Amino acid sequence: MNKIPMTTPIVEMDGDEMTRILWKMIKDELILPYVDLKTEYYDLGLEHRNETGDQVTKDSAEATLKYGVAVKCATITPNAARVKEYNLSEMWKSPNATIRAILDGTVFRAPIIVKGINPCVRNWKKPITLARHAYGDVYKNTEIKIPGAGKAELVFTAADGTETRELIHEFKGPGIIQGIHNTIASITSFAYACFNYALETKQDLWFATKDTISKKYDHTFKDIFEDLYESEYKDKFEKAGIKYFYTLIDDAVARVMKEEGGFIWACKNYDGDVMSDMVSSAFGSLSMMTSVLVSPKGVFEYEAAHGTIQKHYYRYLEGEEPKSNPVATIFAWTGALKKRGELDGNAALTEFGDKLEKAVIKTIESGVMTADLSRISDNPNCKTVNTHDFFEAIKSNM
Repeated sequence: MNKIPMTTPIVEMDGDEMTRILWKMIKDELILPYVDLKTEYYDLGLEHRNETGDQVTKDSAEATLKYGVAVKCATITPNAARVKEYNLSEMWKSPNATIRAILDGTVFRAPIIVKGINPCVRNWKKPITLARHAYGDVYKNTEIKIPGAGKAELVFTAADGTETRELIHEFKGPGIIQGIHNTIASITSFAYACFNYALETKQDLWFATKDTISKKYDHTFKDIFEDLYESEYKDKFEKAGIKYFYTLIDDAVARVMKEEGGFIWACKNYDGDVMSDMVSSAFGSLSMMTSVLVSPKGVFEYEAAHGTIQKHYYRYLEGEEPKSNPVATIFAWTGALKKRGELDGNAALTEFGDKLEKAVIKTIESGVMTADLSRISDNPNCKTVNTHDFFEAIKSNM
């Protein structure tokens, strides 16, 4: 069989632990037999990030700006235990945060819907897409441990040397401080991305934050969205038959439980991180969610929304057959291949990505699935398989 040719490479960002094993299996069994795959490879495994002083992460982001499409494996964000386990020279920051800061994008995450896997929220009928701002807040924070009594202030020194000060707290004893920031440019890019994605997918757009408490920080997000909608998008939304509205984050959480889905829910960075996990888990599994970073620079980075599946990896090292659900990582690859085909005018590549996704869904709907799905499936023909057998079923359906 002639393989589907590619002209422009995809930036390939390899990762850690069990997802690194799945990554190679997906390439070897589901892609390379059919596609003359061209990638620019970057090893974002924790050991190599440590060896390069995390320069490899920055290089992969710059390559994404160059080529326009990337696919990323899940990676470890080290804590103190990981520093010891991997003998790291320092506690490296989240590679996702580094990449997102360079690309200045918005992360869109949506559950993969299959028959037989019903949402925990009984009235959810359509996917709920989470739009997560991908810059700043706690992911770019500065933290201090306060040893004892004293005064903490927030200080801004302007370019001309003038200072603005706000009292944070008068400490009577030990405590902690966290400083977070954002930029008007990044928030504006986030708003543009959300409005454009809503128009492209013809879905209503919600935006939620907590401006009643955060009257400057969160209120700035609210104002930018509102001003942009009124000045540039109101007429476009009305013509498309879709709506935009703002509400408080706690109100949005209450409302979303009573809706049937089929809309985009835009959140600040941390809110989007938490709510996307809640939505994906309620729809079935963290391994059943697509995730794409869309940059205003016109680049796209596809990834699985879950972590490196650490526990499965340790059991794999002990000789256990892989049992992890690879669907989100497969869909990261298909998303990147389809986008590469779209940008290059390569219809065969785009069609291949579509066919592979349909084969995966058909496999699950036929009853063949990994244990995380079989536990929640109401398919009477359900058969729990390991990862290798799941791939064999997908190939059969291909």
